[in-house]
Amino acid sequence: MKITFHGAAGCVTGSNYLVETEKFKFLVDCGMFQGNKTLKENNYKDFAYNPSDIDFVLITHAHIDHTGLLPKLVKHGFKGPIFATEPTVDLLRYLLPDSAHIQEIEVMQKNRRNERKGLPPVSPIYEFPDAEQAIAQLKGVERYKEFNPVQGCAVKYHNAGHVLGSSFIEIVVEENGQKRKLVFSGDLGELDHPIVEDPDSFKEADYLVVESTYGTRTREEVAKEDRLNKLAEIFKGAIERGGNIIIPAFALERTQDLLHDILILKERGDIPGIQVVVDSPLARNITKVFVKYPECYDEDATEVMKKMGGLFDHSDFRFTESVDESKALNLENGIVIMSASGMCDAGRIKHHLKHNLWKPENTVIFVGYQAEGTLGRLILSGKKDIRIHGEEVAVEAKIEQITGYSGHADQKGLLNWLDSVEKINGTVFVVHGEPESAEGFAKLISEKKGFKSVAPKMGETFDLIEMVKAEVSEEIKPVYAMSGVAQAPVPGPDSHNLYADLMLKLADFMRRTSDENKRRAKLHELIDRLN
Repeated sequence: MKITFHGAAGCVTGSNYLVETEKFKFLVDCGMFQGNKTLKENNYKDFAYNPSDIDFVLITHAHIDHTGLLPKLVKHGFKGPIFATEPTVDLLRYLLPDSAHIQEIEVMQKNRRNERKGLPPVSPIYEFPDAEQAIAQLKGVERYKEFNPVQGCAVKYHNAGHVLGSSFIEIVVEENGQKRKLVFSGDLGELDHPIVEDPDSFKEADYLVVESTYGTRTREEVAKEDRLNKLAEIFKGAIERGGNIIIPAFALERTQDLLHDILILKERGDIPGIQVVVDSPLARNITKVFVKYPECYDEDATEVMKKMGGLFDHSDFRFTESVDESKALNLENGIVIMSASGMCDAGRIKHHLKHNLWKPENTVIFVGYQAEGTLGRLILSGKKDIRIHGEEVAVEAKIEQITGYSGHADQKGLLNWLDSVEKINGTVFVVHGEPESAEGFAKLISEKKGFKSVAPKMGETFDLIEMVKAEVSEEIKPVYAMSGVAQAPVPGPDSHNLYADLMLKLADFMRRTSDENKRRAKLHELIDRLN
């Protein structure tokens, strides 16, 4: 019995964990790598295992960094069931086809550029029929009800409080009469997060695979009222300046969280009048799924729903559908535009930033995590010039951030969740974090809880039978380390980020330097160094 880490090891995205016994193999999550271009190139590589050998897949929640390679898995031969909670299944009916559409569009645009450069065409990671087939293999499960995907494996889902339908998964695996209990945290939510209920807990396991997105960071505590007041304050300032408010927001959860809070502020009269436009057909469909599952709401959301008749119904809310409707927003002023993606690395938000970032009267509000190397991280870090669709754009808009919307527990929240865990017989595997975060949190778990902990690297395999028998003092070592497949990048900007930065600096040099001889000398110097 063994586990291999094929994603979200040494990085935040691409969750993909393979558990093998002599009789069956299964995956927990099959996510897409997101972030800089170097990391995303892993999505095009072959799987490190044969998809047709996988018996089943367990999904923690619907986010694309946990599910986005399911259609690729199916495309390359996986025939088994994909288990997830009913809300997650319904969300994936929209998310996976949307992801396929994005792959097709991005590859079409890339092939146009390649054709002009005389380069060979590339193929999408997967296409719409692959997403449809993956959806056909989805099987809804009920939380807290144990089931057996195969003989020798018992599975139970528990609430993780991250997004609608999100779960941590308890799995008991048997091999040759020996049982091992594994718990996969998925992504864990913060307490008092909008709409969804707080995470459940557990007492004991042999192995725990836990996320560490904020493993070394403790955010300033933001109470619900503080979050609402901050949002109202930013809105009022933006309205006074007469500009637009642009909010990069993930179509799943963050969009609905914001509509929930804006609805409360409008009901109170704190931000009357301003129109809120959700420019995302995907977000519109996902909002319909939220409406379908009121039993998943927490007490606050249930109260708002009863008072207002619905969480997302207001005359000032509107949703766009067509590209023409989206483009028409460029002609409007004094509105809120909420659009995906939340990290600004794809979708309609890039167009809205291109049209609004350079205007000082406008405001951009970040309400979610921005991975290393993404456009969102660059803007939030204070860059004064960025590149969007190959064009240079000045950052003159007011940049704001509200941390109270994070769907991830911070270090304090993760430790609070672990407080209820009384015993880990084997090891805690710390994943889903940038290297500093995962390694730092693994060390903290060992110090605070006394559990053996390790931050596995991409491609490392661990023996789940022998590790339980090991002494506490023994060093945790993989039994096998795979190479040449998925790779986590070196932390910091990748070569594509550095290239974009170089182009901005070069353009600035050409503007500032009027002396032709100095220009030529500098350019010759750069060319000589590259040769």
